[in-house]
Amino acid sequence: MITTDFLPGSPCWVEVSSPDTDASAAFYRRVFGWKAIEDSPEAAGYLCFQLDEDKVAGLSPLLGEGEHPAWTVFFHDPDVDSTVPAVERLGGTVLFEPFDVLRLGRTAQFFDPQGGRFAVWNPIGFPGVQRADTPGSLCRVELWTPDGNGSEDFYRELFRWSYADSPRSAWNGRYRAVTPAGAGRDRDQGGIVALPPERVDDTKGSAEWNPVFRVADADRALEAVRAGGGQVYTGPEDTPGAGRIAVCADPFGAGFVLSESPQG
Repeated sequence: MITTDFLPGSPCWVEVSSPDTDASAAFYRRVFGWKAIEDSPEAAGYLCFQLDEDKVAGLSPLLGEGEHPAWTVFFHDPDVDSTVPAVERLGGTVLFEPFDVLRLGRTAQFFDPQGGRFAVWNPIGFPGVQRADTPGSLCRVELWTPDGNGSEDFYRELFRWSYADSPRSAWNGRYRAVTPAGAGRDRDQGGIVALPPERVDDTKGSAEWNPVFRVADADRALEAVRAGGGQVYTGPEDTPGAGRIAVCADPFGAGFVLSESPQG
């Protein structure tokens, strides 16, 4: 379960990139009821999604030629600069060197050795999501990878994560639940899914981080996804320990997962 009490190595923010932020804002408003706002003229087109008055995610214009629309997961990191050589030592690569984001925090972005893109965030004025694990907000994150053992080794060394087998292993491949360093199973923040060989081609051979958002009614949410021009790839499927799950993408191909809890 993701909370707003962020531990080192725990997910603290997610953002989606888009070639048309107005269209993306309309899509996510339809699906989750989010409102897109610009906090400051210095934000250069970056928007924050709010649910009621709580910030729940970010929306960014595409930053460079060749970038594809996608969701990026940010992990809490008290020492961003020291993470750079650690990522490189473990076989990852640096996408964006550390930089300060206004007066909000310090960040950097990377690819892990399996090609999964992720970011780190050291908060200064903004800790991260202000609501979690309720309908319309982030409830966990999942890494889909062609090399489960390699991915586990990388993040164990980088963030000191611990892993445990999960009943969700029946869904989409072997599933290993992830908890941040020093935390118990009640802080299960998501998982690493080792894709079976027949699924690897679907990810172009690369790992991919996916945010999972809680919804009160999966069927209604999927109707909104389709009506807004998005795609529903699988589900909703009953999944042990996770409720009803559906894999989706927005109109520009940025993938995410919907989860209706077992309690609804």
